[in-house]
Amino acid sequence: MARTSKPWQTPGVVFNPTVSNEFQKGIDQLVRLVRPTLGPLPRFTVDGHNVRTRRPELLDDGAIIARRLIQLPNRNQDMGAMYLRQLLWKIHEVVGDGTATAAVIFDVVYKESVRYLAAGGSLVNLRKYLEEGTRFLLTLLDPSRLEMSGSDKLSRLAETICGDAELSAGLGEIFSLIGPDGRLELRSGRTRDIQTEYVEGSYWTGGLFSRQLVTNPLKVRAELENAAVLVTDLDVKDPSDLIPVLDAAFAGGFRALMVIARSFPDAAVPLMTEPKNRRRMLMAAAKTPGVDINEIRTSIHDIALLTGGRALIKDAGDSFEKVRPEHLGRARRVWADMEYFGICNGQGDPAAVRQLAAELRVAIASKEDAKERNQIKERLSKLVGGSGILWVGALSPYLVDVRKELAGQTAEALREAVRSGGLPGGGVALLDCRPGLRERMAAAKSTEERVAYQILLKAVETPARVIWENSGNKPSEVFSQLEQFGPGYGLDVLRRKIVHMEEAGIYDSAGVIREIVSRSILSASLALTVDVLIHKANPIDSSVDP
Repeated sequence: MARTSKPWQTPGVVFNPTVSNEFQKGIDQLVRLVRPTLGPLPRFTVDGHNVRTRRPELLDDGAIIARRLIQLPNRNQDMGAMYLRQLLWKIHEVVGDGTATAAVIFDVVYKESVRYLAAGGSLVNLRKYLEEGTRFLLTLLDPSRLEMSGSDKLSRLAETICGDAELSAGLGEIFSLIGPDGRLELRSGRTRDIQTEYVEGSYWTGGLFSRQLVTNPLKVRAELENAAVLVTDLDVKDPSDLIPVLDAAFAGGFRALMVIARSFPDAAVPLMTEPKNRRRMLMAAAKTPGVDINEIRTSIHDIALLTGGRALIKDAGDSFEKVRPEHLGRARRVWADMEYFGICNGQGDPAAVRQLAAELRVAIASKEDAKERNQIKERLSKLVGGSGILWVGALSPYLVDVRKELAGQTAEALREAVRSGGLPGGGVALLDCRPGLRERMAAAKSTEERVAYQILLKAVETPARVIWENSGNKPSEVFSQLEQFGPGYGLDVLRRKIVHMEEAGIYDSAGVIREIVSRSILSASLALTVDVLIHKANPIDSSVDP
């Protein structure tokens, strides 16, 4: 029997006005899933069958909800949903927060724009003024910017983001110490509580080659003061390879030496642990960090830069016989345990370190790929020094994983807040932009310009409206109450009263809000240009009998 063909299995081309209508329906479905999660008193979206737990799961994270939406049954609507889904996940990758806010702003801008265009408006002019208005809106946010420093402020911001007070306190404490570029490592805790640990200097994965090299039995690690540091991608194949290194260290006046190499033979350990040799030169050896060749090269380059030495590179023809005192770096303190090694107060050129750090910051901003961006961020964090470890505990291993994921998302928003400052939270920063937008709208010289600012006015009100609705308040009543107060005031939905947001400690990250505003409005503007949808054939439905 011949296989029957279904309309949704065949290729097709769809034109406007069907495109806009169906695109909007797909966007609406995703927005309705994400919208309830906005605010500190969210409602939840239920994932009916979690693959890991095999049971329904309550979700209150917009990015995760969007990620779980794989495909809508209607292919036209699916394109709209997937367009917004990609935007939300990109915002999540870049700043870690704000996906629900971005969804509701995108929805308003796209929906209102389509309505105007359906009435005969000019797409080209409307897009032009939406883009101009977005740039103007970003300038209106600047006067409200607040400096975010200190454990208390950062903890309050973290709690606004994740709603976990204990986790927020730990993150606030760590970021007040390590700053925006410091290294944060999330580890599974041994108890149910959140614990913090601060590591001075920079550290890498690559522990001691042998437990016999330990100098501090209580901490099970080697600790060297005022040490020479030799870093290389060479293999130590024989104990005799170390003789030129030791001669160079003696010639440089050192009494301690750390060798960081690709491999180290067991036969070389006695040379380093012999009591007579240790009295003359305290020595330790750790593994060169990195898995692939690029990671290895960047790691040894950075270690050499931090310590003021010169790395020995195999591909450059270097060998241990060529080691000279000038090849050795210097550090006030070096340590290594069985998993990691660290360098404190390396004696490299500070100007060179700052120059490389500046180049890495530029590279982070230019990278679209999240994996590449995270690799550069980790490299930068090791350069600037100062590392924090957050031990995440919970009632079960599954909840530990959930809490660690939440901590990672919150940490990205905190980094951006420390770097770019904060804004009054609860949607107030955007509400305070309304007077400036109204002035621009009143001065508009064309219909499209006036409509663009009307759309932006509605867009900046929407996040606050949704937060109030999700907490059981009527937006009209809240707006009438706010008329009695000035800029910076908003509704504290937890205490159900009007407060000055900064004084109440309710913040948003300025960098996150700027990213949301820019990406959501400009993406909605771009979506307006979609006039045609082209479908390829779906795979044959295996449920249809031949």
